[in-house]
Amino acid sequence: QKAGQLFSGLLAMNVVFLGSAFISSMIFNQVAITLSDVWILLSILKVLSLCWIIYYLLGTSRQPHAVLYRDSHAGTIWIRGSVLLFGSFSILLNVFQIGYSTILIQCKSKLDIVFPSIEIIFIFIQAFFLWHHSKDCIQVQHNFTRCGLMLTIATNLLLWILAVTNDTIHLEIDSQLREVEQRFGGKAPFHTSIYNETTLCTCPNTTICKVFQKGYILLYPFSSEYCLVCCSVLYVMWKNVGRRISHHHVPHIKPKFKLQGVVFGPLLGAAAVVIGICVFMMYQIQATGSAPSHQVFVMYYSYYVVLLPLMSVSAVAGTIIHALEKRELDTVKNPTRSLDVILLMGAALGQIGMSYFSIVALVATDPTKLLNSLILSYSVLLIFQSITQNVFIIDGLHRQPLVAAAEATHAGHAGQHVVASELPGEEETSTRSKQEHTQMSASKEEETKEEQNREGHSQRRVSMLELGQEIRKASLSYIHSYSHLNWKRRALREISFFLVLCNIILWVMPTFGAHPVFENGLEKSFYGYSTWFAIVNFGLPLGVFYRMHSVGGLLEVYVTA
Repeated sequence: QKAGQLFSGLLAMNVVFLGSAFISSMIFNQVAITLSDVWILLSILKVLSLCWIIYYLLGTSRQPHAVLYRDSHAGTIWIRGSVLLFGSFSILLNVFQIGYSTILIQCKSKLDIVFPSIEIIFIFIQAFFLWHHSKDCIQVQHNFTRCGLMLTIATNLLLWILAVTNDTIHLEIDSQLREVEQRFGGKAPFHTSIYNETTLCTCPNTTICKVFQKGYILLYPFSSEYCLVCCSVLYVMWKNVGRRISHHHVPHIKPKFKLQGVVFGPLLGAAAVVIGICVFMMYQIQATGSAPSHQVFVMYYSYYVVLLPLMSVSAVAGTIIHALEKRELDTVKNPTRSLDVILLMGAALGQIGMSYFSIVALVATDPTKLLNSLILSYSVLLIFQSITQNVFIIDGLHRQPLVAAAEATHAGHAGQHVVASELPGEEETSTRSKQEHTQMSASKEEETKEEQNREGHSQRRVSMLELGQEIRKASLSYIHSYSHLNWKRRALREISFFLVLCNIILWVMPTFGAHPVFENGLEKSFYGYSTWFAIVNFGLPLGVFYRMHSVGGLLEVYVTA
């Protein structure tokens, strides 16, 4: 097992180094290595990965005794749902790219259409594979399966690196928009060495071309998100190759997501989401119409400065409650949980690193201005919030799930009472039916029909009464569950749900286009365009992934509480 893991790990490392060398050469020496060369390499890796996935689906997984065990912790519904969601958006992104290249086919290569087509096939088959087989603990062909998984991980990782570093189409669209503005402004086109090639290929001023441009820019972050999620799921599958799960490690009672016992968390979280959507829409209206104004930046950062302390205080309170609890730590070996911890700590480094760069730039310039002080406060609070939230989630993931024995016992007694109350009725109805059957004759058919009609009416009345009783029981059970929950469990659920909604809105805002860290111009003027662009391109996708992954971790904490 160790030798197979070592060999497959070395295979992935060499593939990643080779691809990184190609991508770096494309960035620093575009004459020798072009974007088409990088795409050719990635297409070869995609085809090889697809061949292995198809072989796994049709061959390996169908062998006798191939999948004897399935990891219940791996491939949770929100992780697989994220794969489908981001995969669908990534497919749509490639469709927009194909449409954009088709319109400009006179100055585009046919490879610009072939490569996105291969990408669509790769995304579709990989999403299908991860949806159905993410929980597998494969017991046959260990080494070949490990190598196939690592090759697929390396391919997704290189696709993420290319998505982060390559901004060719963004520059092309930006240059075309500048040329259109200058043309309508009565100015001559401004040709530079960067845009000499792109200005020769001008997109016609049509509605469909603008749709492809806006759609590509809007959906671009989902491609990097999809690659990172797939890497995490594939890594868990790699760790589970050859793993044998003993029966006492399999939970007999799986905690399910139930929206019971929480009131204040959803209310406060919904308020944060609604206010965040309003701020985001106002910012986007300003950003798409013209350059964002000073007041819009102040409003945007003020929202963060108010929300981040609330999230930090909630996470600290949740950590204290975890310390006061008497739940035992879950010490069972769990690759999924170990990966969750690594991803939380690693993804948080993106926005923490960007925050430190912003702090240095603002302190070195003029931190006394209103906007500068807000950005400085935002950066400091973001670091503190990321750390406190990581501590709360990691501590919650390592706790044993709370399965209330009292509730189970109460449910058992209630079930016995229900059975006891139903049995006499059943006996009475059966004896009554026998007696009626013995006394029935051919001359009394009309009377029996009338009796059946009366019974039908009575059954309808009983069904209506039962429906009203069920509605009343449901409302009373919600109030009962809220009032009888342990205050620690109730507080953990309220905090977890509040943080889930807050992380969702903090994921939505940068994902769908709000990037004030690059558009405010303060850090960009301090570090320079190229340096700050590289920092943002590295940190922003990690920050978006951190918010999305935090939602999954917080839902685990909510369910196990």
